[in-house]
This record gives sequence, structure tokens and C-alpha cells, in this order.
Amino acid sequence: MAKTTKQKIILTAKILGVCLLLLIIAAFVFRDALLQKAITHITHKMERDYNSDFSIKKAAFEGFNGLSMEGILLVPKHADTLLQIETIQTKVNFWQLFAGNIQLGSLHAKNGFLQLVKTKDGRNFDAFLPKKDTVDTGEKPNYAKLVYRILNKGLNLVPTDMHLENLSLRMNDMGKKATMHLNTLVLVDEQIESAIAVHTNTFSQRWKIKGFADPRNKQTDIRFFNIDTGKIKVPYFDERYGIHSSFDSIRLNVSNIDMDGGELHVDGFTSITNFTINNPKIANKDVVIKKARFDYNFLFGENFVAIDSSSTVHLNQMKFHPYVSYNNETDKIYTLKATIPKMKAQDFISSLPEGLFRHFEGMEATGNFDFHLNFVFNKNKPNAIILDSQLNKENLVITKYGEANLSKLNGEFMYHAIINDVPQRGVYVGNSNPNYTPLSAISPFLRKCVLTTEDPSFFSHKGFIKEAFKQSIVKNIKTKKFSRGGSTISMQLIKNAFLTREKTLSRKLEEILLVYILENNRIVSKERMLEVYFNIIEWGPNVYGIGEAAQFYFQKHPLELTLNECLYLANIVPSPRKFMYQFNAEGNLKPFAISREKMLKNTMMRRGLIVPEDTINQLPIMITGSARSFIKVKAESVTETDSTSIEEFDF
Repeated sequence: MAKTTKQKIILTAKILGVCLLLLIIAAFVFRDALLQKAITHITHKMERDYNSDFSIKKAAFEGFNGLSMEGILLVPKHADTLLQIETIQTKVNFWQLFAGNIQLGSLHAKNGFLQLVKTKDGRNFDAFLPKKDTVDTGEKPNYAKLVYRILNKGLNLVPTDMHLENLSLRMNDMGKKATMHLNTLVLVDEQIESAIAVHTNTFSQRWKIKGFADPRNKQTDIRFFNIDTGKIKVPYFDERYGIHSSFDSIRLNVSNIDMDGGELHVDGFTSITNFTINNPKIANKDVVIKKARFDYNFLFGENFVAIDSSSTVHLNQMKFHPYVSYNNETDKIYTLKATIPKMKAQDFISSLPEGLFRHFEGMEATGNFDFHLNFVFNKNKPNAIILDSQLNKENLVITKYGEANLSKLNGEFMYHAIINDVPQRGVYVGNSNPNYTPLSAISPFLRKCVLTTEDPSFFSHKGFIKEAFKQSIVKNIKTKKFSRGGSTISMQLIKNAFLTREKTLSRKLEEILLVYILENNRIVSKERMLEVYFNIIEWGPNVYGIGEAAQFYFQKHPLELTLNECLYLANIVPSPRKFMYQFNAEGNLKPFAISREKMLKNTMMRRGLIVPEDTINQLPIMITGSARSFIKVKAESVTETDSTSIEEFDF
């Protein structure tokens, strides 16, 4: 019986073998007809689904598994040509084809271009962009399988033997042009080399790619650099977004792509040298990173995408371990963790990118520190945000300040406000200034009012209010812009005394670091910080310090201010130059301003900062100083039908 079964198996195998042979012979005999049918099918599909004309002048098989094509052309109707290639010769892996995979063995192509054009009438590639699925099926993608499938298909289309010649990528975005012309690209024996000519409206360069590429084993190590002297300039972004960037070289290494236990692992590293970027939203000068390297370990699971914490970022002499993930198993949860292992404080300062922390240049410190950050944002429950950080110091001492000498706050100094990049008149912070007012000579009501509106926990926090910081992040994520900052008096003081009002990433980062140093190294007492704050902030047009403000509005000394006058002054701190819009033509406060002051008074009463007796015999405020002339000018230029709501003020 066993012998009979074995004979049946052998017979079945022979039959299948014969059928497969006949199938191969049939495919070989009728392959040209099948090829023409496939081209006709693609032509109809391009016209039907993409409103484009597709044609191949000549196509034929060469040998057993080779294919030659000439005159490939793809032209969207009523638009510029998208693709044109003169000749392509390729060979496919025959056995992979039977397994349902298209795997290129070789590819030779020359004389052609891919052209992306945007005009006032639209873009010539719009029809080929992925369409948003308007129907929510409720099915979640398996990220591991999806990415693995895409990588496999993509790498199978990379041949092990490749020769490309005279091919171009052209971009024309409403006159903003960039052309990357591939003179040659050769991949032989896993070694790749290419020469690329780049031309834009602003520069021309020659680039080179050289290195190792093994698409079948999913590995590569290539370097990208400039043939000519000087840095590689990044095209298009300078004209399109005003981002000027360049670098000496980039290296990309992929050492492992492996599916294991339902998780996809992608490992390797990338590095860049002398990366320079210039953009008004980043900094007011070039930002330079001399050396940066990212040893990455990407993880893809069924419900998550992550950069594993075993990854390491090297930034000059600094290194840290990031963990970044997106998980949608239940809610959509974004996680960011970062760990800076114990390092020398001076190495950290020296590693800061040039131009991004201008006020730290020249700073020196001794000691060590380590840092840990944990940030979790649940898109489905935005108010449940987690934001924790921990900095551990070991004999950390700042021995020399950079441009921002924080210790100057302890003495007398000249202060210049900067508005629209223009330094304003000097205000001397010291007793030789007759308007300078010590904290003890300022009405206690004003101190309580300003602290209530600006920073209620000023005397207890160390520069930052964690809850306010969290809420500002939530607000910024919801609005998709930096619409709320969660600023403390410490932050306002640093911004006014040492930084400009420019809205750049550089200024915000410097502000955060300087505030931390100021508050955590006992450089200046809280009382002195508040005193300087009251004497330098703007209280009206060209009005600086509370001494000038008390005279400008009420012709009084700061110690003589009433509760109502203090409520008013506290409420104009965020937008002092717009104070006149709170008054009517008779010089009386408008209803919305009165309502706001009442709200502040009730808040202070509820917190026990004032008592009912403080509100007795309080008269409405009367502007008697030179501020009255601003109200009069405003009244004469605004009609009776004009109105101003509270939303117009940045309170």
C-alpha cells in the first residue's frame, strides 16, 4: 500500500512538471502577444483612470527573460509631459515571477526625464496622487505587514545590475525651477556610483553618490557629496519656503530589514557633516551642526510605529537616546521619551548648534548632569497629556557666562527694549534713574494684581508652570500653530532683559534654557527678579517701568496707586500699546474693560489676596496724566459706530 502511495506521488509530480513545462512553453510562444495585450491594457487604464495618454513605440522580448522598450511616453491631457524615456532594457527573475513577485535582475535606461510641473491651471501629476478614502471601513492597517510589503516590492524593483544614463528629474513650481540631471548611475557587483548635475534659478552644482548596495539582502551603505568645492546646496526649498540649507556630505546605511515575531525591524544609521540651515523662523543667522549621526532602530508592529530607545542620536559631543512611537490599538497615542546619559556640562554647551543658541556662545561650566523626558499625548483624550522631566546635577557650576550675563540682574544696568528689531531709548535700572522704583515702594495691590494676571505661583515655581505648559501644548496641537505660550514672569524677564521679541525657534529655546539656569542656580532672588520686571516692562507707548507708568496714567508715585488703578494696570500688561481702546470718548472705561477688572477683583478676593474692606470707597479710575492725549486722539479718529471687543486684546 505504501508503495502505491509513493507511486501516486511521483506520478502527480510528473504531471505537474509536464503542465508547468507546457505553461512555460506556451508563455514563451505567446509572450509577444501577451506583452502587446498588457500594453494595451495599461494604455486604456491610463486614459480611463488617470486621464492621460500612454504609449510605447516599440516593445519586444529579448532572450528568455529580457524585455526591451523604446519611446515610452506619458502625457496627462491638457498638461505638460510627465514621463519620457527613449530606451529601457531589463531582465526579470523568471522564478520570482511565478511566485507573483516582479524582481528585476538588470536595468539599462537612457535619455529621458520625469517632469513635475505646477501652473495656475494645476499640476501635471495630480491624477497620480493617492486619493483620500472617503469611506471609513473601520479596519486598521497592520503597520508591520504593510511596510514590509512596500519595502519588499520596492527593493525587488532595484536591480542588481543597473546602468542609467542621461536621465533627469525636472521640477517647475510656478517658475521656481530645479533640475537634477543624472549623467550616469552604475550598480555592478554591489557597488554603486553616480554623477548628478543640479541646476536651479539660484545655483548649479555637481553631486556624486558612491557606496555599496545589495537590494536582495536588503542592505546599503552610500555616501552623498559634492564633486566641486564647497557644500551641497539643497535645491527648491530656498525659493519655495525661504529655507537655505547645505551640507558637506550625507551617509545612509541600512544594515538590517527583518520580520520577526510579527514585528518589522529596520536598523542602520545616517550621518551628516557641517549641516547649515537659514530661515527667519528658525534663527536670524545661519545655524550650523558640525557633526550629527543617528543610529536608528525602527520598529513596526500590528498597531504601532516606533523609534526604539536603543537608537542613539549623536550631536557633536552630545548623545541621547530617543523613543518615539505612535500607537492606535485603542486610542491614538503619541509618545516621546528622551534620555541624555551622564555627560559633562561643558560638552553639552560646546555641542549646541552654532547660531541657534547665540547667548550661550562663550559660556563655560564644570560638573556633570543627566536628563530624562517623558511626553505622552492621547489624541482622543487631549487633556490627559503627560509631561515629565528630570535633570540630575552633579557639581554643576557655571564659571563663565556667554553673551547673556544673568548676574547683571543683581546690579545696575542700562536696558533697551527692542521693537521690530529696533532698539528703543535706554532705561537705566538703578537709583540714578528718578523713575526707578524699589519693590518696597510699589503698591502691594499692584504686586498682587500683576502676579494674579501674569504668574500666581511666581514665588513657588522654578521658572515654569508645568500645568500651564501642558495646556499650552494641547492648545498649540489643537490649533496647529503656536497660539499659546504659558509664559511666566521669569520667562518674560529673560525675554525682555536679554533676548529680542523675534518669533524664532532660536529665541524660544534660548528663553527656556536661560530661565532654567536663572531659576535653578540661585543667581538672582525672586524679589529682585520681580523688582527688575516692574522697572523694565512696557506699560504704554514708550512708557517703561512702573515709575513712568504711574505718572503717565495717574500722575502718582507707584506706592500711591489705588486698588482700581492697580487692577487697570495689571490688565494692560499683555498689550500696553492698545490701552486707549479700552476707553470711550469721555475717558471712561468701556463695559468690557470694567467687566474684566471686576473678574480680576473677584479672583483676588476668592484667593484671599484682598478683603472686602479693600474695595470700600474705591472710585472709578480717572486718567489724568499724558495718557489722556492718546485717548483723545483715538476718540477723534474713531466713529461712534466703531466698537472694540475684548478679543482684540491679547489678554
